[in-house]
Amino acid sequence: MISVRQHAISIAAIFLALAVGVVLGSQTVAEDLLSGLRSDRSALRGQVDTLGDQNRRLTEQLDAADRFVAGSAGRVLGGTLANKSVIVFTTPDADPADVEAVGRSLRTAGATVTGRLALTDAFLDAGEGDRLRTALTNLVPAGQQLKTGAIDQGTMAGDLLGTVLLADPATDQPRSTPQELGLVLETLRGGGFLTIGEPPQRPAQLAVVLTGNGAHAAENGQGVNTARFTGALRGRAAGAVLAGRAGAAEAQGPIAIVRSDATLADTVTTVDNADREIGRVTTALGLTEQLAGGAGRYGTGPKATALTVAAMPG
Repeated sequence: MISVRQHAISIAAIFLALAVGVVLGSQTVAEDLLSGLRSDRSALRGQVDTLGDQNRRLTEQLDAADRFVAGSAGRVLGGTLANKSVIVFTTPDADPADVEAVGRSLRTAGATVTGRLALTDAFLDAGEGDRLRTALTNLVPAGQQLKTGAIDQGTMAGDLLGTVLLADPATDQPRSTPQELGLVLETLRGGGFLTIGEPPQRPAQLAVVLTGNGAHAAENGQGVNTARFTGALRGRAAGAVLAGRAGAAEAQGPIAIVRSDATLADTVTTVDNADREIGRVTTALGLTEQLAGGAGRYGTGPKATALTVAAMPG
């Protein structure tokens, strides 16, 4: 007969064997797991290295393309905007390098840049809308009136600045006196709505609005107001182009807003790769398209229809 003591010892032996088995088994599982993780890490490192090599090659190709386009800009653009004048507006997130390079493309095309104005956050902030509209209402030049549909701040601002800073497309004559032009700029600068990079001396025929990557476009309606501002400028000008970086063509970015609005998309030319030489050249070519009555969506972002402007009959 098995005693209680022997029975207890048997049970203890069973549990001991189970514990030893668990320990040995867990060591095997751990070793297998570690081996698998090492293998996965090695595979991931290989993928990262491969993607890194691909990225470097693509970057080199883009840089080479930029150098080629920059070297060819004179032949591509030369004379396309001869005897034309352009005013440049920038949003707070516009990259200074893009602004400088686009200005260079405009001058290469033969255009005269009559001035450069930097719109501030307050100009585009919906929270400042009432204050901006009040200022604009008191600045309408004698004999002029804003369009009846210009009620939101972006449209109203574009309509007024277009009236003051852009020549009448039908007559190529100014619609404001130098004194009225100066009063508008000084009032808006004093209100913190814009800063003056290059003071406009006279109205221009064409307008370029340069924006950034759209990182803050959804904040306080900045993207929408930039899009509507450009659309209203176009209504007063012989042509207008909105150019920026890839992010501006996504979500609530100003280029995305223009491209999603049937009326704006049919009247305003957009360029979403102004950080590359091809986009900077396209911005100038876009003005020539505008002068011919056309509008396009250029770049590599959403709803772009071509990389650049197709050659037009001379």
